[in-house]
Amino acid sequence: MPVATTPPHRPALGRSRRPGGLRRVVHRLLTLVAAVAVGAGALSAPAYAEPSVDEIEAAIDKQWRQLEPTIEQYNKVRAQLKVNRKKSADLQKKITPLALESEMAMNRVGDLASRYYMTGPSQEISALLVNADPELLGEQLALLDRLAAHERKQLEGVLAIRKKYDDQKAALDKLIATQVKQQRELEAKKKQIDAEIKRLERSLPVTTVMTEKCPTISGVVSEAARIAIRTACAQVGKPYVWGAAGPSGFDCSGLTQYAYKAAGIYLTHHTGDQWNEGKAISRSDARPGDLIFFFSDLHHMGLYLGNDKMVHAPRTGKPVQVSSINTMPVAGFRRPG
Repeated sequence: MPVATTPPHRPALGRSRRPGGLRRVVHRLLTLVAAVAVGAGALSAPAYAEPSVDEIEAAIDKQWRQLEPTIEQYNKVRAQLKVNRKKSADLQKKITPLALESEMAMNRVGDLASRYYMTGPSQEISALLVNADPELLGEQLALLDRLAAHERKQLEGVLAIRKKYDDQKAALDKLIATQVKQQRELEAKKKQIDAEIKRLERSLPVTTVMTEKCPTISGVVSEAARIAIRTACAQVGKPYVWGAAGPSGFDCSGLTQYAYKAAGIYLTHHTGDQWNEGKAISRSDARPGDLIFFFSDLHHMGLYLGNDKMVHAPRTGKPVQVSSINTMPVAGFRRPG
């Protein structure tokens, strides 16, 4: 009689071979479903959050670092134009009497030539009388050999001086034309960058700008510095206006020019020129009233108040205010006067 044997144990269909296997499978499925759900949510969410006010301000500051050198270059060209136009006008005043002197000399030449008329003027004298033009006489001085030597020398000297001033004025007029072109190019470039800044500013919420008051100035300060500080501090809260030097608005070099003008010290409306118009001062020796400059190209500046404070015109959208000097790289200090 055959011996009954026990069939080998087989796991039920669909069950895990090990205890807890089903729980692990379910856990994995739930994890996968959760991941898919998170992924779907991520796809429906916006790619970028709305920028904060600080982020927009930082973006404007970044654009401003590109714009302000252009504004100061504009100020430089405009200051040069003013100087060169005055030079041109001064030369014109000198040229006017030279033209009269030249005409009088020509009259003397005519008088001398008329003396030869009684004996019959030569062909050379006739040519002089017909072509008595100061601009042409320079080419005809050889014909004056028949005239008195002292009259010839006098006329030669007058024409030489007049030519000197004419040449200088022509060079200045050419320079002015070049600078006018540069000014127009700078204005066009400024408008391009300014348009981007205005676009960013439209995103800023309307807020009340709180401005810090100027500190009380103590220590050894010249009278000119005290007047400049008092004048600059009186402008706190007024708007930044590029190219402006008061009284209703200012840019950075316009504010310092305005402040020191009240003290009887004239500074050029350009940061680079003001850097060269003052005495170099170390940071350790800086005192209230000194000019402080920022960045390697000196495109921003303010009036130092001591204790790492300054009053300055920061940028468009920010009025004249008192600020720390440690928010920008300091290039150096200068003392006017």
